Amino acid sequence: MAALNEAGRSGASAGRKLANRVCEILEIEQPIVLAGMGGASCPALAAAVSNAGGLGVLGAAGCGPKLLRRWIRETRELTDKPFGVDTLLPASVRRAKYDGTEGPTPQALLPEMQAFADAFMEREGMAPAKGDLLGRRVDPDEPALFTKAFFEAQMEVVVQERVPVYASGLGNPGPWMKDLRAGGTKVMAVIGAVRHAIQVKSSGLDIIVAQGHDGGGHNSPIGTLALIPQVVDAVGDTPVLGAGGIVDGRGIAAAMMLGAQGAWIGSAFLASEEANIFGFQKQAIVDATEEGTTISRSVTGKPARIIRSKWTDYWAREGKEPLPMPFQGTIAGPVMAAANRDGRGDINPGFAGQGIGMIKAVRPAKQIFDELVLGTQEALARAGTI
Repeated sequence: MAALNEAGRSGASAGRKLANRVCEILEIEQPIVLAGMGGASCPALAAAVSNAGGLGVLGAAGCGPKLLRRWIRETRELTDKPFGVDTLLPASVRRAKYDGTEGPTPQALLPEMQAFADAFMEREGMAPAKGDLLGRRVDPDEPALFTKAFFEAQMEVVVQERVPVYASGLGNPGPWMKDLRAGGTKVMAVIGAVRHAIQVKSSGLDIIVAQGHDGGGHNSPIGTLALIPQVVDAVGDTPVLGAGGIVDGRGIAAAMMLGAQGAWIGSAFLASEEANIFGFQKQAIVDATEEGTTISRSVTGKPARIIRSKWTDYWAREGKEPLPMPFQGTIAGPVMAAANRDGRGDINPGFAGQGIGMIKAVRPAKQIFDELVLGTQEALARAGTI
């Protein structure tokens, strides 16, 4: 769809026809939620989406407690509308115990894997850099990234700050529900299978996000079109947001016709002026086609959809098995940091979904949001549903 050029047409997207139960629960105007994309969904972007009438969600997966608290307070300064915070709560990390009975432990393999990464950087003419998976300097006074202590420190901040909405990007928020509810926080969880939807529903949360295989970052092995209606059927009266490869109003309308009550949108907002990613990463999205992504464990240790790069190709070609989360992050982090420092979009183009082939330019978040709403209205009108 062409970009909106007329203020009147843009204003038309503020219509009430999309309002539903999701809007009532989240206290928003339109059932469009910014995906909590780690590092990219920053205060400026979250506030822009909230101010436009949706729900902005901070992508805080890689934020240590100090940065997370700062981001929450900064967002409050930029908007008086509801907003959310997204972190990871992967049970497989919280419970991980490696006893060496099934081969070398991840810790024992670290030197070998580090040498493998060093060989890649040498071949690419890159000097090592210190940093985490987002290319930032690591705070020595905070827990190591993606460890049990790290996740717990994040959640303590979320509870203390009484954020309007919490979204678990991975894992069940059940153990934190009592504390979150005490602060008046609404709770969502992103899932990729019906059995996971049933699990999180039992915790008493407010909204479930069904994210299919088309989506960027950690996602499901199940396609978006197949996943959404099965989750809707399984969770009964719990509202569902559709996610995974949805970058325009037609996709949102399709998700709603499958039973979802709105959409969780990521990649469309990666190509926004406010997104907290590098310019070369935004350009990689604009330049990409529908074939430009791949599923790889080479960055976080868990399967994730990422724009294909020399780094993902290197692991695939050499047949190396990445370490599990959080250990792979200690291998990939310095490489990603060096790529960011050097502007190497061919090495760290970032995470994105399969819908990026439809993204043709970097634009303000409000313009993207308004076009999503208008496109949804037009698609539903064509289908005779509104």
